[in-house]
Amino acid sequence: MNRQATRKTWSAIAVSLAVALAASGVPVAYAHTGESHKEHGPAASASTGSTAEHAFGRQGDPKKAVRTIAIDMNDNMRFGPAEVVVRENETVRFAVTNKGKLMHEMVIGTLAELKAHGDMMKKHSGMQHDAPYMSHVGPGKKESMVWQFTRAGEFYYACLVPGHFEAGMIGKITVTKG
Repeated sequence: MNRQATRKTWSAIAVSLAVALAASGVPVAYAHTGESHKEHGPAASASTGSTAEHAFGRQGDPKKAVRTIAIDMNDNMRFGPAEVVVRENETVRFAVTNKGKLMHEMVIGTLAELKAHGDMMKKHSGMQHDAPYMSHVGPGKKESMVWQFTRAGEFYYACLVPGHFEAGMIGKITVTKG
């Protein structure tokens, strides 16, 4: 299959997934085109000062982070801590450390979004991520992510490397009213 045909196939898959998710009432928050699914537009990178709003909030201004929450990942397919509590409109910095020997990531989202995205990752494990609500951390490395939680509710963070989510690599974020 030539490169153009491959892109058309990927586009058809992306459209089919978006239609299926929209029909099921699941909001679509991930871009899946080509061999990577980097988010395009105003939320393309941390340096752009993204204002894209998601059900679980938006990219935070690092200068407005009121605290840092340490998140550890390991090869037992667990996050530490497994649950985080923040206040509505609070901006936090996540200091994400991979204490394992495998690649891990922290992706924030609703449970439905993470499940759908995880399923896509199983089918297309070579896809790359790049969005302000995702942190990809190599073995023994550290990354940070700043996020503002603009709505109260229950949200989640998960590792969507194929097999990790299914093995229980998920944490919960409880956002309490202001």
